Amino acid sequence: MIRKFYKSILALAVAVNISIGYVAAQDSTSTASAAPAGGGDVAKGEGLFKNNCAQCHAVTAEVVVGPGLAGIEERRDYAWLKKWINNPMGVIASGDKYANELYEKYNKTQMTAFAAFGDDEVKAILAYVKSANAAPVATAAPAGGTAPVAAAETGGGKFINVILVALLVIMGLVLVALLGILQLLNKLSGAEATSAEGSLSFAEKLQAGLKNVAANKTVRSAIVWAFILLATKATFDGMYGIGVHQGYAPKQPIAFSHKLHAGEMKINCAYCHTGVYKGKQSGIPSANICMNCHNAIKRESPEIQKIYTAIETNKPIEWVRVHNLPDLAYFNHAQHTNVGGLECKNCHGEIEKMEVVQQRSTLTMGWCIDCHRKTEVNGKDNGYYTKLMEAHTAVSKGAMKVQDNGGLECAKCHY
Repeated sequence: MIRKFYKSILALAVAVNISIGYVAAQDSTSTASAAPAGGGDVAKGEGLFKNNCAQCHAVTAEVVVGPGLAGIEERRDYAWLKKWINNPMGVIASGDKYANELYEKYNKTQMTAFAAFGDDEVKAILAYVKSANAAPVATAAPAGGTAPVAAAETGGGKFINVILVALLVIMGLVLVALLGILQLLNKLSGAEATSAEGSLSFAEKLQAGLKNVAANKTVRSAIVWAFILLATKATFDGMYGIGVHQGYAPKQPIAFSHKLHAGEMKINCAYCHTGVYKGKQSGIPSANICMNCHNAIKRESPEIQKIYTAIETNKPIEWVRVHNLPDLAYFNHAQHTNVGGLECKNCHGEIEKMEVVQQRSTLTMGWCIDCHRKTEVNGKDNGYYTKLMEAHTAVSKGAMKVQDNGGLECAKCHY
C-alpha cells in the first residue's frame, strides 16, 4: 500500500517533466490524428529512450512514474510533439490550450527542454516505442558480439606468490632429506651409542633428538631462510596492496540508496551521471537533478532536507568519492561505455543491488590489462575500426582484442 502511494505521488510530481508522456495521457478523441513520422532508427531510439525517458515511462501503456507511451503516434501530431520536446515552456507561452492545461494541472512544474533533439532523435524514439509494442522486446546481445569476460586479477603479486611457494616446497624436501641422512648416520655411529640410547626413556630420546636437530647448522639455516621467504612474501603483499581499496564503502553526507533508485525504480545511470556516455568523467549529479523529483516527493525526509539546505546556502553536497584512480592513469568513460559498449557493472559491480555503494573491483593495472587481453573490440557500425578490422583479419583468424589495438601500450593510459 505504501509503495503504491509513493509511486502515485512520484508520478504526479514529475509528470510535467516528461515530454512524450504527456501526449500518451491525453484523450485521443480531442486531437486530430497525424501520420506517423516513419523512418526512425529503432536501435538509436532505444538508447535515447533508456537514457532520457525510461526513468519515468514505459514503452507500453503501463504507468511507471509518468504515463505509458503505447500508441503515442496516433494520439498527437508529430509537429506538436517535436515543439514540445524542444521547448515546452515556449509552447506554453504561445497559448497552446493543451500545453497550458497540463501546466496548470501539474502545479506549474517546469519541464526540462531537450533542445538538442532534432528530427532524427524524435523519430528514433517514436520508432522504438512503436517497435516495442509491435512485438515482445527481445534481449539485446552485446554490441561487440561476445560479452566481455570478467577480468581476473593478474600481475606481479601472483607471480611472486608462485615463486615463493615453490621455494618453500623445495626447502621442505631438502630438509626432509637432510633429516633422513642424519638419522642414517646416527644408526651407523656404533654399538656403544646404540646401547646407551636403549637405556633412555622416550621423553629423554625426544629431548636428545630435538637438541640434535637444533644443533644442526643445516636445519637452522633452513628455518632462517623459511622466515626470510615468509617475511619477503608478506612485504610484497603489502606493497601490492598500496592504493588498492577493494571493498571501500564510505559513509556519504546524504544516505542515497542506489538499490532504490537504480534497482527498484530502474532509473538509468545516465540520468544522474550525465557524462557517462559522453565524456571522460561520469559526473556527480547536481542538486537540481535531485529536485526534478524531490521538489514534491518526500520533502519532509531529513535526508531530502539536506539537499534543500545545500541549495539554500549555496554550498555543494560534499559526496565522498568511492572509485578513485591515481592521477598518473588516464581513463575515459565514454571510450568504454559508448564505444566499447561495456555496462557499468563490468567495473562497478551490481550497483542496482547496493544500498551503500562500494568498490567491488581492485582497479589495479593488472586488472585493467587482463580485461584488455580478453575483451573483443566492438567495431560494429563504427567506421573508425573498419581498416583495423580488415588488417587484423588478414593476419589472424581470431577475434580482434583490445590488446591488438594498442591496449597494452604504456602510453595508452600513461602520458
